[in-house]
Amino acid sequence: MIRKFFTIAMVIIMAIGLLAGCGQSSNKANESSQAKNSSQSENKVTTITMWGSWSGDQVKQIQEQLDVFNKTHPNIQVQYVVQQNLEQKLLTALAGGEVPDVLLWDRFQTALYAPKGALASIDEYVKKDNVNLKDFYSEAVREMSYGGKLYGLPMAVDNRSLFYNKKLFQEAGIQNPPTTWAELEQDAKKLTVWKDGKLERAGLALDDVGLFNMWILQAGGDMLTPDGTKTAFNSQAGLDVLNFWHKLIYDDKVYVNGFTQGLAQGEDPFVTGKVAMKFNGPWALADYKKYGKDLDFGIVPPPAGPNGDKGTRMGGFGLAIASKSAHKNEAWEFIKWWTTIPENGVNFAKISGWIPANIKAANDPYFTNDPYYKAFIEAMNFAKIRPPVPGYSDVEGKALIPDLQLFLLNKMTAEQALKDAQQKGDAILQENRQ
Repeated sequence: MIRKFFTIAMVIIMAIGLLAGCGQSSNKANESSQAKNSSQSENKVTTITMWGSWSGDQVKQIQEQLDVFNKTHPNIQVQYVVQQNLEQKLLTALAGGEVPDVLLWDRFQTALYAPKGALASIDEYVKKDNVNLKDFYSEAVREMSYGGKLYGLPMAVDNRSLFYNKKLFQEAGIQNPPTTWAELEQDAKKLTVWKDGKLERAGLALDDVGLFNMWILQAGGDMLTPDGTKTAFNSQAGLDVLNFWHKLIYDDKVYVNGFTQGLAQGEDPFVTGKVAMKFNGPWALADYKKYGKDLDFGIVPPPAGPNGDKGTRMGGFGLAIASKSAHKNEAWEFIKWWTTIPENGVNFAKISGWIPANIKAANDPYFTNDPYYKAFIEAMNFAKIRPPVPGYSDVEGKALIPDLQLFLLNKMTAEQALKDAQQKGDAILQENRQ
C-alpha cells in the first residue's frame, strides 16, 4: 500500500516537472521570439528620398550634410535626387508615380502649391515635439504657411544688401559707405566716370528692375494691400522710387541702361571695377572672395529711404514633406534635425555659404564676426518676404516689370507705368482668387 502511494506520488511529481519544464521552455521561446522581433525592429532601416533643384557643386554640399545625418541616424537614411522643375514634377508624381518624402522647397512657392495638395501640414509634428517657431525668422515661417497651416520649416535665408568697392571709395575720397538714399546718390555721382561721352564706370548698378519690390519698402510702401487682394505699388512710395531711379540715370548719369549687360560677356563688372556699388546676396560671396586682395569689397545693409524706412527682401528655402510621402515620420525627424538644432545650421553654412533660418544659428559668431555676413544678418532684422499670395509672381513678372523696363527707356512716365501695372496686376490677383 505504501509502495503504491509512493509510486503515484512520484508520477504526479514528474508530471508537474514536465509541465513546468514545458512552461519554462514556452516562456523562453516567447522571450527569444520577442527579442528577435525587437532586434529586427531596431535594425530596420528606412530610406527616404529628398528632392531638390540644387545641382552641380550644391549636390556635394547637400550630400555632406546628409552624410552627417545618415551616420548619426542609422535607422533613417536620406538620399538626395536632383529634380529640375521640381514643383511640376511633384504634381505629376502625386497624380501617380514615385513620390518623394522630403522637399528642398523654395518657400515662395508655398502659397501656390499648398492649395494644390502638394505639401503635408506639419502642425501636429510641431505641437508634438514642442518646436518653438519663434526660433526662426518670422517672415520665413510666414512664407512656409498658407491658410492657417504650416507646410514646412525654414532652412536657409538670404537678402539683398549693398556691395561696394573699398578701393574705389578711397580713391573718390569717400570715408564711409552710404546709409541713406541721399548719401547713396552723392557717392554714386562721385564714383561714376565718363570719358569722351562714354560711361567708363557706373557709380551704382541699376540693371535689375525686379528689385523694385525692395526699393519700395525703403520708400515706406509695399507691393500689395495688407489683405493681399490688390496691388499697392501705384502710390507715392512707388513714385518716389521711380523718380529716384530716373534722377540717378538721366540727371546724375551714374548708370546707363544696358551698361552692365554690355559688359557681361567678360567678367562681372563689379569685379573689374566697372561698377562701384551694386545690390547682391550672400550667394555672391564665394566667387568674390576668390579674388582676394584684387577685389577689396565691403557690404552694408541697404540704405534707408527719404523718411528713414529700411527695407530688403528675404528669400531662401525650407524643408517640406510631400503630401503622399509614405515615410512622413522619418521625414519629419530629418527636417527637425536640420532646422531646429543651431549647430547643424551653422555647419551647413560652413559647407555652403547659406545663412540659417534658425535665428540662434544665424547669430553665431561665424556670421556676426564675419565682415561680409555681418551686414546680411543685420539686414535680416528688417527683411520682408514677397507677398505669399497666389498669382503674385505674375504680378511682378507679367504686369510690373515690363512696364518698369519701358519707363527706364523713357517710353512711359512713372505715373503711366504704375497705373498700367496696377490694372494688370489687380486683374491677375482677381483671377487667382476665383
